[in-house]
Amino acid sequence: MKVALGVTGGIAAYKAAEIVRLLQDRGIRVQVIMTRAAQEFVRPLTFAALSGEKVITGMFSPGEEHTPNIDSAIEHIAVAQSLDALLVAPATADILAHFAQGIAGDFLTTLYLATTAPVVVAPAMNVNMWNHSATRANLEILRQRGVKVVEPDSGYLACGMTGSGRLAENEVIVAAVLEALGAAQDFSGEIVLITAGPTREKIDPARYLTNRSSGRMGYAMAEAALRRGARVLLVSGPTALTPPGAAEVTPVESAEQMRDAVLGLLPQATIVIKTAAVSDYRAKSASPQKIKCKGPLTLELEPTADILKEISLRKQSQIVVGFAAETENVLENARQKLAAKQLDAIVVNDVSREGVGFDSERNEVTIITPDEVVEVPETTKWEVAQRVLDQVVRIRQQRKSRVKA
Repeated sequence: MKVALGVTGGIAAYKAAEIVRLLQDRGIRVQVIMTRAAQEFVRPLTFAALSGEKVITGMFSPGEEHTPNIDSAIEHIAVAQSLDALLVAPATADILAHFAQGIAGDFLTTLYLATTAPVVVAPAMNVNMWNHSATRANLEILRQRGVKVVEPDSGYLACGMTGSGRLAENEVIVAAVLEALGAAQDFSGEIVLITAGPTREKIDPARYLTNRSSGRMGYAMAEAALRRGARVLLVSGPTALTPPGAAEVTPVESAEQMRDAVLGLLPQATIVIKTAAVSDYRAKSASPQKIKCKGPLTLELEPTADILKEISLRKQSQIVVGFAAETENVLENARQKLAAKQLDAIVVNDVSREGVGFDSERNEVTIITPDEVVEVPETTKWEVAQRVLDQVVRIRQQRKSRVKA
């Protein structure tokens, strides 16, 4: 997901740097738009370094005021179409007035009119400006249009006065953005251990046994858990993916390495979600030299460790969710694994189907618990991740209900 952060000209502009980091901790890309006045308080280079994105400081690139090119002239439209939310923090009385009256005099005000994404504003100003009837009227107009207003705090202000007008706490602002994005913070305080990707089992220095897993499902789970407030421990086999920035990543290659990493992290975790496609077998004796092609070859294989079963045997109060890739008797095999490995839930999909599951952006799964079966029709892996987390919330609530009873 991508959020545009508008920074306007107030003393609180420096606090926006921390907002960038907090949003990134939730796996959200941030592009900063600065008004001319904001640049008097904080340099654009600060936000460029923090966000890793271009910082937009005007309608046209430097030097293009008199000879703009077509790309910069319509950049506000391109940015508007790429956004999942627009946040303005701090939002001055001036920018609120421009938004309310539809005055598009710079990039940020033009972007506001051009986007259909949710808009969140966090005002910060002098107490008298905050209480002025014009400001109150503008805020009411914005609220009626669906803009989320994060009320400022009260306290000592930079101008020397005391009262309402101080920028709300950064965590409160970020929570409002996440709410606008539909990302409830129902995993706050949870530590979620997630495994992702394939494993590789060495045959010789040039070859290995592996599978078609891309890691997309596990990485989607990690990003979804982060956005819902969790701390994420991600144990990842080899993938071509970039993990969410705030995830604590442990890279592994073999099943044995994944086992060691998972069991080492298990005591920290409150929830375990095992999406990795671990190789079931490895070469009993890997060759130290490349095996030459001299005709038919027989490999002697042995089973790898059953990581999921070990987790279930060692768990204390953790909720444990397994994933199963099946090609036949899908539900029957999944129910057997659910019982045999003492899982709280298992997510199963039919990998014989083309276009879903392995090495795809989409999936179609069934979530099975001891009490119910939830069908998730074909959708994105992001949406599947959300549905799995929703089920974890239900399991957690059921546990609490049983304890109270």
